Amino acid sequence: MSTPYPGCAAPRRHDIDALRALAFALVIVYHVGMYYVADWHWHLKSPHAADWLQGPMRALNLWRMDLVFLISGLAFGLVRRGHGLMSLVRLRSLRLLVPLAFGMAVVVPYQPYAQGVANGLIAPGFCDFLRRYYGGSTWPAGAFDGWHAGVTWNHLWYLAYLWAYTMVLAVLLPLAESLPGQRLRRAFTRLRGTALVLVPVLPLALTTVLRWPHFDATHDLIHDGWVHAVYFTLFVYGYWIGLDEGLWDELVRLRWRTLGLAAVLLALHFGLRGAVWVQQAGLPVRVAVRVLADVYAWAALLTILGWVHRYLNRPWPWLRWANESVYPWYVLHQTVIIVLVVALLPWQLGPVVEPLVLLVGTAGLCWALTAVVRRVGWLRPLFGLSRNAPGTGRQYAAAEATTTVHRSAADSTMRR
Repeated sequence: MSTPYPGCAAPRRHDIDALRALAFALVIVYHVGMYYVADWHWHLKSPHAADWLQGPMRALNLWRMDLVFLISGLAFGLVRRGHGLMSLVRLRSLRLLVPLAFGMAVVVPYQPYAQGVANGLIAPGFCDFLRRYYGGSTWPAGAFDGWHAGVTWNHLWYLAYLWAYTMVLAVLLPLAESLPGQRLRRAFTRLRGTALVLVPVLPLALTTVLRWPHFDATHDLIHDGWVHAVYFTLFVYGYWIGLDEGLWDELVRLRWRTLGLAAVLLALHFGLRGAVWVQQAGLPVRVAVRVLADVYAWAALLTILGWVHRYLNRPWPWLRWANESVYPWYVLHQTVIIVLVVALLPWQLGPVVEPLVLLVGTAGLCWALTAVVRRVGWLRPLFGLSRNAPGTGRQYAAAEATTTVHRSAADSTMRR
């Protein structure tokens, strides 16, 4: 796992690899939870929906995708080091748009079918549904998420958004890499202490004040003004953070303080959201509570980055497998969840056994399907992987040797 990033001369950072894998694992757990959390819309809902899940699910929801886009910005910066502008655009387009198109055509369709049948608006019969789906049929209102467009990308919206942000930042690279752009980046990476906690929140808070009251989260790419402003900001933050040793050292130093701050802010946010006077208050008060959530989310991200860098920046045996598996797992997981939900429903396993079986079954099926994807050359690009599997044996040993100095520096940091 110390091999360079694809097309990049920069050595592997084990903590970033681990963080990417853990972030997407959390997305999978979250989507299993969405089946069970009461009063939150999802494609299918369990008869065992629970109110108590709303608290932990909201605590995660305030930063989970922020973390994913921040990591994506980090990856963009690392891959940029080994590519010219047009090569970068071509590489990222292939890695994002091919899995998006394949996923929408092959992986996702069972999701709207199952949702439409559950809603009583689509007749059972998957083959007939596919014929209509691929034929551009119109659907009853509310049949499935995206019914008005006729097709849906469901959980794969992330790939479309990431491609859009990648293209925007690629266009802006001449400015970002100019002298003023480098000064702005250095100003960000030199933030320390309280400034690192507060200054990056200001654009997020401004976005909340100006856009949050006017835009719902739609995931339709066109009408998502508030979400775009937040996620693109975090994407740029990840690009700026990169491998700056001083900033990562500061994240490690602050990790206890930001953990305590995040806990206090989360408790305060929940307390205010539950207060009757806030629920009855006007828009300015609700915006202020939402800004508080922004501060909590950034404190949580700083905490995660600090702890992960402190303890996971080493060549864990599972990282090599995780790096190759995380993308296929992401593409497959939500359809796998819904297939299992439909299969398990007649068994009536109850509110304890069923979630455990669903979670274990999702992991098992994703593992088995990904094992096939990784071994079949023509399947690999359809799931965002290079056509050939990474080198092993002597190639891997040689790559390890190229990063000895980097690993020593990382180990020195971890001992602090």
